Amino acid sequence: MIEFNNLQELKTRITPALNTKVKEINSYVTEEDIWKYLKTKWKTSTNLTLYDIINDIINLKKEVIEEYVRSEKND
Repeated sequence: MIEFNNLQELKTRITPALNTKVKEINSYVTEEDIWKYLKTKWKTSTNLTLYDIINDIINLKKEVIEEYVRSEKND
């Protein structure tokens, strides 16, 4: 199992997947938006693997992340 010492180390490791998702979504959503959204989702999770994390990025729906970004900007 791969372990990370901190969130920054994890983020660095998954940056290629985040970048790919941003290109796929092709809207105003940024890598940082996706990262923030998923961190809130993962907050209650335990024993996440790198596979689980990448899977969450790949399967993230455009509508879900766009709604999250809109709601964050309205707060």
